[in-house]
Amino acid sequence: MPTYLAFMTYALRTTLVAVAALTLGACQKSDDAFGNRVHAYLMAHPEVIREAAVKLNENDRLAALKASTAAIDRYRNQLERDNRDFVANPDGKITVVEFFDYRCGYCKLAAPEVVKLIKDSPDVRFVFKEFPIFGEVSDTAAKIALTPEAKAKGVELYKVLMDDKALDEAALDRHLAEVGINPAAAHAAAEHPMIQRQILDTHALAEALKIDGTPAFIVGDTMIPGADMNALRAAIAAARSGVAAAPKTAS
Repeated sequence: MPTYLAFMTYALRTTLVAVAALTLGACQKSDDAFGNRVHAYLMAHPEVIREAAVKLNENDRLAALKASTAAIDRYRNQLERDNRDFVANPDGKITVVEFFDYRCGYCKLAAPEVVKLIKDSPDVRFVFKEFPIFGEVSDTAAKIALTPEAKAKGVELYKVLMDDKALDEAALDRHLAEVGINPAAAHAAAEHPMIQRQILDTHALAEALKIDGTPAFIVGDTMIPGADMNALRAAIAAARSGVAAAPKTAS
């Protein structure tokens, strides 16, 4: 008698063959009795379908992550050395890149640790990639953050915008004034075509790296999707170990 695993493997393969045949418009001889048994089993155990869907989703996620990681080295310069980006701790030996949106709830959850990391770890060079994906307010906030006046406020502005759980246009202007930026002047400066070009370039870079959500962190060759701060800390620790182990160049 076939095992459960063998039965389900055969059932899944048969289903895929049947779907392929239908897709191609071909005729496929089928075993009606076997099909009925598969149908009956799935009706009696619908959790199998859910488990398969979860597994498929996980496989897709891992495949996307692998594709992203493979592309990191190709786009290293755009990721880490675009002089248009705001960079905290610019002399740090370890580079962390974050793609983020000021209206992203998970970005807001990660933000306090990002701020603490920058404050407590001067060896970590932190690159902020403005990646607005949550609508008009996100677009406006990102463009303003890329103006010279806003970059001068750097982490201070990032913190107040991330602290606001329901950022809208009025709140944005209020926070700009709080950190000493004239809102009207900031809005005008944000319309510079080079800033719009930078936003478009960041979106293109995210697409090339298969990044479709925020936050996304990159440390070396490691991609960390989502607000997984444990994974971020581990990646930074691994990078530190690599720096410590690297042979020193003779002066």
